[in-house]
Amino acid sequence: MSRGTKLDFEIGTDFDESDWNVVSEKRQTILAETLEPSKHQLVLHKEKRRGKIVTLVGPFSLDSEEAKNLLKTLKKKLGCGGTISEDFLELQGDIQVKLREQLEAMDYRFKRK
Repeated sequence: MSRGTKLDFEIGTDFDESDWNVVSEKRQTILAETLEPSKHQLVLHKEKRRGKIVTLVGPFSLDSEEAKNLLKTLKKKLGCGGTISEDFLELQGDIQVKLREQLEAMDYRFKRK
């Protein structure tokens, strides 16, 4: 799963200097919008980093304080370490099943694979 920077191009948009700013402003307002838990469409992903497994979940549309509180709660319940990176939570270990159960109990939803 690539989480690098991506450009959003709208079909039929004229990319003059003024129009480009409008597109980027729309994107900023969409990213700044906070959603309630039942409106999220989360994805679980597992990566190996330096021989250790890291479980990624996201993208979350939360304020930074809400994201920190969610991360703190999950770390306590799952007994693992973790951090916030962009819109994703990174938790240490192969804990996809437990993590999914905890987030579904908090009314978060997942995309189907």
